[in-house]
Amino acid sequence: MTSTIILMGPPQGGGGSPIASFLPMILILVVFYFFMLRPQMKKSKAQQKFREGLKKGDHVVTIGGLHGKIHEVQEKTIIIEVDGGVRLKFEKTAVSMDQSASLNTQQA
Repeated sequence: MTSTIILMGPPQGGGGSPIASFLPMILILVVFYFFMLRPQMKKSKAQQKFREGLKKGDHVVTIGGLHGKIHEVQEKTIIIEVDGGVRLKFEKTAVSMDQSASLNTQQA
């Protein structure tokens, strides 16, 4: 006894337009752009603007969690002063957030 499997392909009528067959893929790409790529690009631009605006006296936190006060700003690096007058040199890209605003609200 043998069994036969018949595979049926797409209808041979040719009535569908090529755009209609690509419409789901186009919609997936549009959703991917607006929910994944665009927010990431906005976040990256905001982070770049933040790093360009760093100035002496700002209290910052590095990616590694080190808290300190900016002592000097150079082109690609910053020097952060931590407790006891210790100064450490970091790349600007290692700074993750500004703590100056939160420190000012805590003192008030």
